Amino acid sequence: MNENISRRVRRSESQWQELIQAHQTSGLSAQSFCKEQNLGYASFCKWRNRLLDTVTDSSVAKTSGEQDFIDLSTLSASGTGQWRIVLKLGDGMELQLSRS
Repeated sequence: MNENISRRVRRSESQWQELIQAHQTSGLSAQSFCKEQNLGYASFCKWRNRLLDTVTDSSVAKTSGEQDFIDLSTLSASGTGQWRIVLKLGDGMELQLSRS
């Protein structure tokens, strides 16, 4: 048997919850955390989405203190009519929005 083949580990919902909480406090990207913990990235994302969707208390789901929504119509009130927004999506990806 090849030593490089990893065995699939089945984790319970509570184990995934603990892993997701550990990731949130780790300061690592999801991919880096998964690599460090020997987790499948797709499985981690699936469980993270599933568990965070079931959370009814929004204070538990939001750990970064950032807003969920930015009302762009308030930006035009600045008088310049121009804005540039950069959303950092993680892993070096950015979404840039601008209005001239």
